[in-house]
Amino acid sequence: MKTRSIKKSEIKRNWHLIDAKGQILGRLATKIANLLMGKSKPYFVSHLDCGDYVVVINASQVKVSGRKAQQKKYYRYSGYPGGLKETTFFQQIVKDPRKIIGHAVAGMLPKNKLRDKRLVRLKIFAGEEHPYKDKIQNSKSKINSK
Repeated sequence: MKTRSIKKSEIKRNWHLIDAKGQILGRLATKIANLLMGKSKPYFVSHLDCGDYVVVINASQVKVSGRKAQQKKYYRYSGYPGGLKETTFFQQIVKDPRKIIGHAVAGMLPKNKLRDKRLVRLKIFAGEEHPYKDKIQNSKSKINSK
């Protein structure tokens, strides 16, 4: 029996639609990260990017447990003295809810050269509307992770 390596040209990418309405942020992010990496595929190898496209809708309705809505903080630094800014989860979900899911998923992906390529395939929308309906209907893959 021979072990066969997959080639880049043999990788098939599917489209997945995930509704974040009422979902817990961390549990949702792990499912998205696994889809982006392609871990459920039989030909998964860690050195190739064999993941799928993921479209997340209703990002503004994602939930966190406990008191994280008031206590969880997001930081950004401009590089200048006194340039550290912090935002709470509640403030960020009002300002731009897409960044919350993107930040959580990015933290769950391996920190290597494939990370940016995988994050490009993640499409996040605050509401129900998205421009990828035709691709998702062809793929027939809708994930409701409850």
